[in-house]
Amino acid sequence: MRSHYCGEINASHIDAQVEVCGWVHRRRDHGGVIFLDLRDRTGIVQVVYDPDTEDSFATADRVRNEYVLRARGRVRARPEGTVNPDMATGEIEILGKDLEILNVAQTPPFQLDEHSEAGEDVRLKFRYMDLRRPEMQERMRTRAVITSRVRDYLEQAGYWEIETPTLSRATPEGARDYLVPSRTHPGQFFALPQSPQVYKQLLMMSGMDKYYQIARCYRDEDLRADRQPEFTQIDIEASFVSQQDVMELTEHMLRGLFNDVLDVELGAFPVLSWSEAMRDYGSDRPDLRNPLKLIDIADLMGEVEFKVFNGPANDPQGRVVALRAPGGGEMPRRVIDELTEFVGRYGAKGLAYIKVNDLNKGAAGLQSPILKFLPEDVTLKVLKRVGAENGDVVFFGADKTSVVNDSMGALRNELGAQLEMIAPGYAPCWVVDWPMFAENKDGTLGAEHHPFTQPTCTPDALLAEPLAAKAAAYDVVLNGYELGGGSLRIHDQQMQAAVFEALQMGQEAQSKFGFLLDALQYGCPPHGGIALGMDRLVMLMTHTQSIRDVIAFPKTQTAACLMMAAPSPVDEHQLRELHIRRRDPVAPTGQADN
Repeated sequence: MRSHYCGEINASHIDAQVEVCGWVHRRRDHGGVIFLDLRDRTGIVQVVYDPDTEDSFATADRVRNEYVLRARGRVRARPEGTVNPDMATGEIEILGKDLEILNVAQTPPFQLDEHSEAGEDVRLKFRYMDLRRPEMQERMRTRAVITSRVRDYLEQAGYWEIETPTLSRATPEGARDYLVPSRTHPGQFFALPQSPQVYKQLLMMSGMDKYYQIARCYRDEDLRADRQPEFTQIDIEASFVSQQDVMELTEHMLRGLFNDVLDVELGAFPVLSWSEAMRDYGSDRPDLRNPLKLIDIADLMGEVEFKVFNGPANDPQGRVVALRAPGGGEMPRRVIDELTEFVGRYGAKGLAYIKVNDLNKGAAGLQSPILKFLPEDVTLKVLKRVGAENGDVVFFGADKTSVVNDSMGALRNELGAQLEMIAPGYAPCWVVDWPMFAENKDGTLGAEHHPFTQPTCTPDALLAEPLAAKAAAYDVVLNGYELGGGSLRIHDQQMQAAVFEALQMGQEAQSKFGFLLDALQYGCPPHGGIALGMDRLVMLMTHTQSIRDVIAFPKTQTAACLMMAAPSPVDEHQLRELHIRRRDPVAPTGQADN
């Protein structure tokens, strides 16, 4: 139906007869001459109709925005003074001869250009319209290019793309599973995979050596801007590899992607231990574009009378830190109150601070409600340790280590943005030497990554001191986002059984993973891999703020699809086939029935 795409026509086509198809982006009537901006996924071209082509002019007079057209005409240079340097086709226009309306359109629910102010709920309800916008089409194009480059790179490195099942059994991956009832096995359920983790390990046991997959994964968890119930990851696994091998492969692939797609050279990938990341940034996914760091001061606060500080300073599970905000001394009290409310969302009970007006005056040159509780020598030692200068403000965090890390790590990010200290560009890093386990609130243990991660100690040492065990795990972080997580995997049955025992899985280990324990008896090679979040990668490479803007049909933050009104009820006949009886949700205690 067409000879060219709209955005591909340029000055080299002058005098050529062309046929284009697309949507009316804009229609303008200038003194009897009608200009149609015709749009397809490659861009926009201007088609001009004058009264000399009587039938086509009449047709052009009827069209409106988003009508679907087929136009034929001759390419010509735009008249002097009308060239549009902001358009790829800005040097030319098509003098229209024929025009066919392929379909009409109602008035769009929102503008489909850069001036659109539609809310996200409207955009998601009419996603098929939202995806017509040039910026959304560019994001989808970029995503397709990234996916293609990833496949090319891994296949050239000897990896085979192998699909793994999406109907499996529930496995402990750290989030709730989406369950699928089985009609042929009444009362039993499949689970959609949170990742292909166990399958890719079984592929290594099968001698496949190098595997990858652009895998769809599903997690029934609370959402954030960078989370979705269904998502895509770049899944990689290889046999006979070291941690360094996997890290080098990942770095090389990411460098190539950023160079090819964005013409950006990624800098060094510094390697931080998990302990260093938590100490300096309060986060295992630090944004290294931000120069601010948390400074431990518990040793200076252990003897002060101020219980807010000396309590956590003397608590083995507590932490006391200071955070210097350069030039923050000009912050009005209103802003500090807002920051106090901000850290409260992360569990902090307050936000102490000291404004540094004039260091030469000692305590007299400082301003803070807490100065009366601190000896002057301690205060000055703290300011010296953090490198405070006149005009700064120093914030303090004191509480359980987890609360301090969460609240002050978030404050570090917030201050970096408010004080415009975030450097441009990209700052990748690795976080390694993870704890094998973390303690849950009920005193039980949970795997920090997953229970198939290789500990760096012996099985006996693991069971003797599980919280002291380290994992051969590594995360790649970019601009404060965990881009991917990986590890060497357990390839020895005795070690895998010890991990299950440390997690107190008991019979659950045999019932859920008996097949894996059996497989480990038949010559499993050492292996390892990594999974990179495709949606998050595209989000960062397109400079968007949410992965919903780089997924064709995403869910809302409540895991709903506004466009298709999903999830939705199903009829009783379907439920009976699945041997399921629906139960109404239980109303919260104290809430009356409606």
